[in-house]
Amino acid sequence: MPKVNVYENIDNVEREAKKDLIDRHSPFITVDGDAKKGEMLSVNVKMGNEYTHPDDFDHYIESITLFNGDTKLAMTTFVPGTLGNEKSHAEVTFNIRPMGKKLNLVAHGYCTKHGIWESTAVAVEVAQ
Repeated sequence: MPKVNVYENIDNVEREAKKDLIDRHSPFITVDGDAKKGEMLSVNVKMGNEYTHPDDFDHYIESITLFNGDTKLAMTTFVPGTLGNEKSHAEVTFNIRPMGKKLNLVAHGYCTKHGIWESTAVAVEVAQ
């Protein structure tokens, strides 16, 4: 099984190079609006917050996957050049339909050079 890197708050990191590495590889989840059972919910996942990621032939974000706990909800893949071969934030909005009482959203981003990176979990209460 590949190693899964987890986000650590870059405010606690002293070296700029390590801040850059952690931030640009970490997925950040944003939920748009309130979750209601059976209704579509927009969940945005953006790779990196302060630092952008390369989009080179041999070093790019290949995929972003969204989970609810252990259940895979959605996944998107990218090819080199999707972001115009410019440093940028790979970003996707997934539209999901929650059916339970709560969501425990976690995203994984896969960098072709630095492996899998996991977001901080985001708990979402679902109105019945």
